[in-house]
Amino acid sequence: MNWIVGALTLFFVSVLVHWCGVATLSRTLGSSQAQIFGMGLATIAALPAYSVAWWRQSANPWPARLTQSALGLGASGLALRWVESYRLADGIGHVPISNLYEVFVLFVLIVGAMQLRLQSRRDLANLGAFLAPIGSAAVAFLFWYALARGGHEQAPLVPALDSYWMKLHVPANFIGYGAFCLAAMCSLAWLAADLPFAEVRLPAKKALEQASYSLIAVGFVAFTVATVLGALWAAEAWGGYWSWDPKETWALVVWLNYAAWLHLRLVGGGRRNRLLAWWSLVGLLITLFAFLGVNIYLSGLHSYGAL
Repeated sequence: MNWIVGALTLFFVSVLVHWCGVATLSRTLGSSQAQIFGMGLATIAALPAYSVAWWRQSANPWPARLTQSALGLGASGLALRWVESYRLADGIGHVPISNLYEVFVLFVLIVGAMQLRLQSRRDLANLGAFLAPIGSAAVAFLFWYALARGGHEQAPLVPALDSYWMKLHVPANFIGYGAFCLAAMCSLAWLAADLPFAEVRLPAKKALEQASYSLIAVGFVAFTVATVLGALWAAEAWGGYWSWDPKETWALVVWLNYAAWLHLRLVGGGRRNRLLAWWSLVGLLITLFAFLGVNIYLSGLHSYGAL
């Protein structure tokens, strides 16, 4: 199998060199866009690979290798984009987490890293088919946003974003978003385990419930830190810690939702697992609206992230 992949790769590279020339090909493949595109292709390719491995109940390493490749390409793409931002003009270079396109790349990286960490546990090794759709859906949006809206174009920072707070607030926020999304997929797997054909292919329900709880706990801590950092940033940028901007309001809704979920989980123990699983799925919808829906349907001080 490896020699077939190597032969096909060599063939396509030879064709590209023939048509484009070595210099042009080097510039193209060495750009941030090419790296991010490669990340997207590897992420999407991993989904059917995970699904086939799950259905066959096999321990095929290729799906995880695709995810690892996606992480490498995505990280390289963001690093190159950072370098490229300094080439636009003097003094406008910035960390590439300032617009919707860049934070979606960051989101794919965070979700991919968390997925690999979960699957490294023996009792969750065959969960990839349920976790991979989150990254694939994010990549699908990323590609649409780049092609339809030109979201990949680089521009100087909005003045409100030209702050060290951005480098802290945004990553913490998306660690929270990523953890909440994957927790919902673990809950979906927990519910699917009631089906006989799925039960034999899924981890034990106890492991799934514990994974969902752990993810929500980690996400809640990260999201709390992000909210506090955001309030400090708002005080510096806009003169007040809280202004009931739609993004802030929905961030509070997300925080309250998972605070209530964790409270019920802690006081109810394992007696309400089905309710908590469905609640986690509802939480995914709330998180997606706070993450993306606000940018589409509402306007406010966070309009720099609008579609």
